[in-house]
Amino acid sequence: MVAGTPVISEEMVEQAVAFHGHLCPGLAMGIRAAEIALLEVGRCTEEWEVAAQVETDMCAVDAIQLLVGCTFGRGTLMHLDYGKNAYTFTSRANGKTIRIVSKPDAGGPLSDEHLALWQKMRERTMTPEDKKRFWQLQNARARAILDAPLESLYQFTQPPALLPRRNGSPVYTCCEACGEMVARSKARTVGDKTLCVPCAGRSNQGGSPIDSIPLQ
Repeated sequence: MVAGTPVISEEMVEQAVAFHGHLCPGLAMGIRAAEIALLEVGRCTEEWEVAAQVETDMCAVDAIQLLVGCTFGRGTLMHLDYGKNAYTFTSRANGKTIRIVSKPDAGGPLSDEHLALWQKMRERTMTPEDKKRFWQLQNARARAILDAPLESLYQFTQPPALLPRRNGSPVYTCCEACGEMVARSKARTVGDKTLCVPCAGRSNQGGSPIDSIPLQ
């Protein structure tokens, strides 16, 4: 259970909106996930002591990057492509880990009007008036999420600690098919050749791994 006073200010919300490009329910869920991380394990600083493992690539991750400070480049943000609105935060300092998963009813049900506008967006039939109304509803829903109790948005578990890795300088080699440089740790050996992942995949599927002129 999350304890403590809110740590997300309106200024931080505005920063997240500016970083992401607009306020929407997905970003709002990410802001609240970041709030949990800051309360439970703190912010990732130059010591890289906090890691985030995200199971989605939706809007929420932008808020987590900005507000918690976890990034791909530093090896403190890891993406698992599971399609779940689930986030795990770990502190290297004390090993504390919390995994949060959005509840099915987080934010409450969408109105019939909101659902109809979503359908129009998918069909690309929205009028300028529809778009204006759609974003009014999106913003209102986002604000409701920002004001909601955390326990109404997420369910909490405490899995084993997932310690952040430290990025080192990768050793590169040359793919013997396309000629592009690839980190040795990511390269694949197919037969007697060292290949990048895309070329190895094409080779394993029976096709030619060479789809471009090798670099000289």
